Amino acid sequence: MPELSHHLRGRHPSPIRTAQIIALQRPDRDELVIVNLAIGNVSLPAHPALTERLEALGRGDSPFAGGVVKYTPTVGLDETRRAFLNVIASAGADVSGLEVLVTDGGSMAMELMLLGVCGPSSSRPLLMLDPSYSNYADMARRIGARTVAATRRLGPDGSYGLPSVPELEALIERERPTGLLVIPADNPTGQFLDRARLIELARLAVKHDLWLISDEAYRQLNYAGQAPSSVWSLTEQEVPGLRGRRIGIETVSKVFNACGLRIGALVTDHPELHQRTVAEYTANLCANAVGQWVFGALAHLSHEQLAGWYEQQRTYYRGLLEDTTRALTEAVPGLLVSSPQASLYSVLDLSGVHGGRGVDAAGFVRYCAERGRVEHEGRPHTLLLAPMTGFQAGAPDPAAQQQLRLAYVEPPEVLQKVPRLLAALLEAYVRQ
Repeated sequence: MPELSHHLRGRHPSPIRTAQIIALQRPDRDELVIVNLAIGNVSLPAHPALTERLEALGRGDSPFAGGVVKYTPTVGLDETRRAFLNVIASAGADVSGLEVLVTDGGSMAMELMLLGVCGPSSSRPLLMLDPSYSNYADMARRIGARTVAATRRLGPDGSYGLPSVPELEALIERERPTGLLVIPADNPTGQFLDRARLIELARLAVKHDLWLISDEAYRQLNYAGQAPSSVWSLTEQEVPGLRGRRIGIETVSKVFNACGLRIGALVTDHPELHQRTVAEYTANLCANAVGQWVFGALAHLSHEQLAGWYEQQRTYYRGLLEDTTRALTEAVPGLLVSSPQASLYSVLDLSGVHGGRGVDAAGFVRYCAERGRVEHEGRPHTLLLAPMTGFQAGAPDPAAQQQLRLAYVEPPEVLQKVPRLLAALLEAYVRQ
């Protein structure tokens, strides 16, 4: 038989998808209630403007009414590009001079960014902050690029500390990265990088001549009562030399509750980077035409209308995260949960459970997916989570071996079950 490539032979599923793949192979799958908190698969309805266009797909005023679905320009529909700029501007940013390439989800924008910043032939890596969103390291491996990371650690108060500027500078001087990636409303930690710290990191990027890449998927989802933290709201007065080195990753998945639409964007204030990434993306022809048209509806909303939507989302998640965090720590003695500051995630640290002996997180995730089963409300349940060992772009962090990421994406009535399910499944796992 012909041989697989070295890359595919060593490829394993993403840590956020592994548990689901395993669980769907179980013989008792049809009788089991699977609560999947491993994936940030938002279960809320999409923004009404998007829903209206979904309902209108077959109407006479829809571009798809006759059943013809053509390619769009590679760069994306003008309306869709304006929609992304309108959303960014609604956060108080000056969008003049920004270029938008519409992509198939934020994931494709990540890959294009890596091709533009590192590329497959460069020995210089992308600098990240660990724990880091797993798709960046996965995409880097796909194209043969490298990543390095400075480590953040979860403190006993549930907050994540950031590396100091001297620590980051030492790493930059040693590894000579081409760019620095930040996620201001962070996945996977739920940490919020406020404007002051973002400015500090931006100045560091300018000083060392790095690209500054910002994943802004959760830009409007912070619960600290502060304005959104965005590279697009930073000015030349605050960070001299910043213009022309910024790259943003955008998506409709999270704030607008449209994960399956698979529409994202690569945004930059560097004209040549934009031109070259569009040239690269011509090999993909274009992003999903239906998804582009649906999201394009947001080009016509006022900033006041968008602000009302953002506040609605924040109010929903703020209460959900606070209530679930409190219930988890009450249900599982010794459990440490990261503070719910932003995005849709918390890190669960198991090092203090089981009488302080801790629990292997990856083993527990596999157990829950393969055979974990506890009775709840008259039906067997299991819980899917993601091990934090999969969110490491740099050197492995021993602390991650006893940590999990939990995504607050199920409806409130389902999330209310999670503390009891987690406690019962941990007890069963320890007993086995």
